[in-house]
Formats: sequence, structure tokens, C-alpha cells
Amino acid sequence: MVRRSEYDDGQVAKRLRVPVAAFRWARHRGLVPEPDLPTPSWSPAAVAAMDPDTIRQSLPRAPISGGAAANRIAEALGTPNLSGEKAAVTTFVVRRLIDLRLLTELSANPDGSLVNPDEVDIVCSREDLAALVAANTPLGPDQAAQRLFVRRRDFDHMLRLGWLHAADSVEVRFGTSRAGAVNVALFRTADVEGLPAAHPEIDWTALRALQSGQRSPLAGLAAASV
Repeated sequence: MVRRSEYDDGQVAKRLRVPVAAFRWARHRGLVPEPDLPTPSWSPAAVAAMDPDTIRQSLPRAPISGGAAANRIAEALGTPNLSGEKAAVTTFVVRRLIDLRLLTELSANPDGSLVNPDEVDIVCSREDLAALVAANTPLGPDQAAQRLFVRRRDFDHMLRLGWLHAADSVEVRFGTSRAGAVNVALFRTADVEGLPAAHPEIDWTALRALQSGQRSPLAGLAAASV
């Protein structure tokens, strides 16, 4: 058997025979050291010094999915997600709360989230929960343009100029075949609503008054070099 010279978090968990979610939570709590190799990963000596029981006990409740977390947040707001209806709180919101470090990602699967239910309970108890969810609710390009009271072509120029970047995307199918599927960008509501304040050099009143067929004043602007 070949001895590993370095371990990523999944390999450490497997070596210690602990759930990956528990290992990630223990790391978040500072109960295991940060990677001691530049990869970043852990050396065999660092793994040998870890206590599996401490790692297991650090996460006393089973983690829940991003969908389950979204349901709990929706219930806390008094707007429960109902089957067959548009969700009041989506997994997009949960992923943004992870980005904000209000929740900790415990999943090793890039296509799905796992979070600590205790952290979700803390989020649900926040007095500003409604505002927090509203700020992190997704908007598609058309919705974003409507929120700004501008034409879609003007919003597209804002994207070209680098004023705004998608936080996520969703696959939308036309019909039953994936051949007709397209990825639609999703933006945080707070990022969209913050554009006028972020760009006071633009005459937003004039921009919003443009009619179909009129040239956008944004068309002649060059994107800032990075």
C-alpha cells in the first residue's frame, strides 16, 4: 500500500473515519489545524496528530441540505415554501449566506450544500432576517433591468462595463430536451439595487426615460481595464 504524502479534507476524513461534514465543521471551529502544506493539504504527521473523537463530537446534529435550510428560513419568515409553488426562499439565498460566512459549507459536493442546522437556527433568529433574505434574493437579467427601471439593452451594457457580476446561474430548458437548455445568470438584489449609488456619474433619470430605439449613453463607454 502506497503511503500518501499529503491529504485533502476528504482524504483526511476517510483516513480518520469521520464524516467529511464533521471534519469541515471541526476545521471551522479551529479544532483541527490549518493545512501545513502549500497545496493546500495536510501532511501525514498533521493527520496523525488529529483526534477523530473530537472531530465527530464537534457536529452533534446531522447537517441539512441547502434546500432544507431554505425551507427553515422561509418558515421563520412566515412564508413557508410550499410544494408546487414558487419558493419564498431558495438555495440561491443559502449559497449567498455561505458567501457571507453566516453559514458554513460542509459539503464536498460542488453541486449541493450541507450546513449545520444550529447555524441555520441562528440565522433564523436574526431581527434583520427579512432584509437579509431580500438583499440576497436572485434576479434574472430581465428582472434586474425592471428593478432598475431601465431597458434590458442598458442593463446588458452595465454587464459589459463590468459594473455587475452574476452571483450564480440556473439552467433553463425550453421543452423537454436539454439540447434547448441555456444558462441564465442570477444577480443578488442588493448588488442590482446598489448600482445607481455606485455610479453617480450616470444620469439615471435620463437613462430611465429612454424609449425603444434610442441609443444608450452607456454604449460609448469603455469597460475599465483590470
